[in-house]
Amino acid sequence: MTEGYGAISRRDVLKTSAAGAAIAGSLGPGNVAMAQGQADAPPHAAVTLKVNGESTRLELDTRTTLLDALREHVKLTGTKKGCDHGQCGACTVIVNGRRINSCLTLAVMHEGDEVTTIEGLGSPDNLHPMQAAFVEHDGYQCGYCTPGQICSAVAVLEEIRAGVPSHVTADVSKPSPMTTTEMRERMSGNICRCGAYSNIAEAMAQVAGVKA
Repeated sequence: MTEGYGAISRRDVLKTSAAGAAIAGSLGPGNVAMAQGQADAPPHAAVTLKVNGESTRLELDTRTTLLDALREHVKLTGTKKGCDHGQCGACTVIVNGRRINSCLTLAVMHEGDEVTTIEGLGSPDNLHPMQAAFVEHDGYQCGYCTPGQICSAVAVLEEIRAGVPSHVTADVSKPSPMTTTEMRERMSGNICRCGAYSNIAEAMAQVAGVKA
């Protein structure tokens, strides 16, 4: 036995160890595993999104990105997962009128928000003007990045009309001009590995009513 404050004898240590073993044994392997599983279970939360005009309530792991919520839970697979790091733009959707990379934001952060995906812009029988322009100008090849390109293109034109400046806006005190230079700069975050950039610019210019 060690003398002094808080002294513990060897016998005390053995008694404590034996008591712990007895408790663990009484739980049984199944109960121990269950207790461990409950402790390791990630937190979940309910979130309501208004996706393409329809209210959708989901119960999600709080770590779920908006991209995964749309694809895996709402089953809208038009929005694509490319880099999953916010670098390619394939996952672009429109939230409350603004384009965002859905792989970089958590679904639970968008309670009550209006989310528009490529499926919500138009349908095969009733294409959005931007979708129709992409078809007319061959603004795609493999098509993987196309949903993000179109969602971003639609939001870009609205940004310019709203006077939101970009890196190439010469005078930020004046409304941003509707030019292909502005469009190209704002679309630079949407990567097309097939290289259909000039066709995309022509499609956007047609919708905007300017010369490509």
